[in-house]
Amino acid sequence: MSSLFRRKSFTQTNIPLGLKRSMGRWTLLCFSTGSIIGSGIFVILGAAIEKAGPAVLISFAVAALAALLSALSYAELASKIPSSGSSYSYAYVTLGEIVAWSVGWMLMLEYGVAVAAVAVGWGEYLNVLLASVNMAIPPDFANPPGQGGVFNVPAFIVVVACGLLLIRGASESAMINTLMVFLKIVVLIFFCCVAATAFDANKLTPFAPLGVAGIVAAAGQVFFSYIGFDAASTAAEEAHDPQRDLPFAIVGSVLLVTILYLLVALAAVGTYGWEGFASKGAEAALASVANSAVGGTWAGNIIALGAVVSIFSVVLVVMYGQTRILMAMARDGLLPKIFAKVHARTQTPVTNTLIVTLLIALPAALVPMGQLAEATSIGTLGAFAVVNVGVMVLRRQRSGTQAGFRMPLYPLIPLLALVLIAVILAGLDTATWLAFLVWMTLGMVFYFAYSRRHSELNNHHD
Repeated sequence: MSSLFRRKSFTQTNIPLGLKRSMGRWTLLCFSTGSIIGSGIFVILGAAIEKAGPAVLISFAVAALAALLSALSYAELASKIPSSGSSYSYAYVTLGEIVAWSVGWMLMLEYGVAVAAVAVGWGEYLNVLLASVNMAIPPDFANPPGQGGVFNVPAFIVVVACGLLLIRGASESAMINTLMVFLKIVVLIFFCCVAATAFDANKLTPFAPLGVAGIVAAAGQVFFSYIGFDAASTAAEEAHDPQRDLPFAIVGSVLLVTILYLLVALAAVGTYGWEGFASKGAEAALASVANSAVGGTWAGNIIALGAVVSIFSVVLVVMYGQTRILMAMARDGLLPKIFAKVHARTQTPVTNTLIVTLLIALPAALVPMGQLAEATSIGTLGAFAVVNVGVMVLRRQRSGTQAGFRMPLYPLIPLLALVLIAVILAGLDTATWLAFLVWMTLGMVFYFAYSRRHSELNNHHD
């Protein structure tokens, strides 16, 4: 039984994966921001407004506070355990192997499903853009089964395109992502300016038509959009100075996107009214709001173009994070070694990336976005909870060390984060919980059938 909770030492965790250190502070900030901005605002906002009404502002604030508090825990652990495994590696050092495996398995759900969900949203905006020039994709090939389609071709294509880009190299991917981040910020500011021309404060009342339950339910859905800094922490072994730069990127990105999210959500509800989202659907929400504000389609087309580019960067960054976590788990023996193999020329995990691309592209083409988003949220929340516990355990284990980032107001921040995470989890649908339990059960079967016997700690543990 004790072997289930065996822990890795800091030395064992920091064994390099053979990746090229090519990312500086501002690249990492853009990397983190690139993962966050897009999924929540361009894809999930409309569905969240349907659940909470104008009080979606509170939903975003609750999700943002939980994310920011957890980001501080991530920042402290990332500065002390600069490993590509993110919260998986943090759990391995602080809480033991069985917890680390559980977190890694949750991250597979979080990252893989997040990419699929965002890819579906990318396809929605692409179709809006193509429809403006009379080239709309036929419904059979623009939607998944269950939503009037057979196979979502755009969602499949964007995942494959990002996979091929990642194979070329991390520095090239990061450069493209940085350009996309600047574009998406400009597009969101443009949206706020357009929406402001038709803003009506009366549309913010009643503020909470669906009560506290609606606010909490929407918070659980929009939390899906706050996984960007988690992806940034997976770049630890490709960062020039991870102990200094990762905390800056993690906390800075959460603060930046929270301000943008609140401004865009306020502009959307005050322009369109929450009943508009409830009656007309939530697909390509920002484009619909912009068109309503100007009484034409030109503004919505600009938003759609920005969304197509912006959401591409989300798919790119989150897929990157998925492959690096799988590399860390394979290095530890918990997954087959093929996931840790680095190509000599590109210095990227080519086989790993190809497998991930295939396993994500198919759900993106075949599963509706709403189901994917909630499954992502529960995996994210589970990983965040473990990180907040892990930072408290690490403080006890290494109480004398001052190296790296140390969060303020300890232990209040991780404890408050755990409370907020529990509140958001309570608002998730029963079906989401059942799917999560099935996923975790499969993970435990794999761990006891394969991972426990192949763990590298079998060679180091007494």
